[in-house]
Amino acid sequence: MDATLIRAAQGGSEEAFARLVDRHQQALRGFLRRACGNWALADDLAQEALLTAWSRIDRLDEDANVRAWFCGIGYNKCLTELRSGRRARRREADYQSSDQRSPGVAPEDRLALEQAMAALPLEQRAVVALCLAAEFSHADAADALGLPLGTVKSHVTRGRARLMEALGARDDGR
Repeated sequence: MDATLIRAAQGGSEEAFARLVDRHQQALRGFLRRACGNWALADDLAQEALLTAWSRIDRLDEDANVRAWFCGIGYNKCLTELRSGRRARRREADYQSSDQRSPGVAPEDRLALEQAMAALPLEQRAVVALCLAAEFSHADAADALGLPLGTVKSHVTRGRARLMEALGARDDGR
């Protein structure tokens, strides 16, 4: 279905692009929220990523994974934002004021997990957010982030181990 929508969007159909956005924006926002650690910033970056995607739709192969493409654009936006530090104070204030509680997760575990995620290097955090939280395949995460498949697998393994350690749980490798 995405291939048909891609072709129509490449032909100038805003409605087709809007349908692609409807199908994949939640995955993009969820990924960016985990990767950035800030919901407000993630939503801003998602909007920027979708605007960029619309302007570059002609470059997309009709058989491409649209979700991975959106996430790749979003990841690049995230990297640019984090490197520039333009919104550092605002990000921190928004993060501190947001209620990011997950149902069924003890507050101390949630805090430990958030701290462990924040301690991961950005690239590793992005891979963990895609593969473990957003359930991307390793190949899709590699495509989205522009990383070699082996690097993605290494990041998942190391990231999972660090998160499990932070939670005081045993990592059985699953």
